[in-house]
Amino acid sequence: MSADPDREEGRTLAPRFDRDGLVTCVATDAASGEVLMVAHMNAEALARTIASGEAWYYSRSRAKLWRKGESSGHVQRVVEMRVDCDQDAVWIRVEQAGGGACHTGRRSCFYRAVPLGQSGSVTLEFRDAEKAFDPQAAYRKS
Repeated sequence: MSADPDREEGRTLAPRFDRDGLVTCVATDAASGEVLMVAHMNAEALARTIASGEAWYYSRSRAKLWRKGESSGHVQRVVEMRVDCDQDAVWIRVEQAGGGACHTGRRSCFYRAVPLGQSGSVTLEFRDAEKAFDPQAAYRKS
């Protein structure tokens, strides 16, 4: 039995924001399926994304709304947006402009792997970690 049948089976968008007013958003490349980044949206970011077709997020560290690419030019055009079964996560498939999605200059924010089957201290392994663009040039101070 579903805990909230309308939210889980219905056709109404009813995001379940957390206590900080945020919902997690996973952005993937529309063509390849590669995970580009995970960020958060508040109600305004979600509404702006739906209305504009470009990805908007809420920065927890800066406590402000931001449009992906506003300083770098690496805009994300949303091809499709989905919500999970209980509407507490959003998945957007995007066309990523520019060299990549990561502020470190990489295509994806997921460029390090955690080796499994180890105990104690873990050393991360770089995977697909080549820089796709110069972050200092892309993220100029305005």
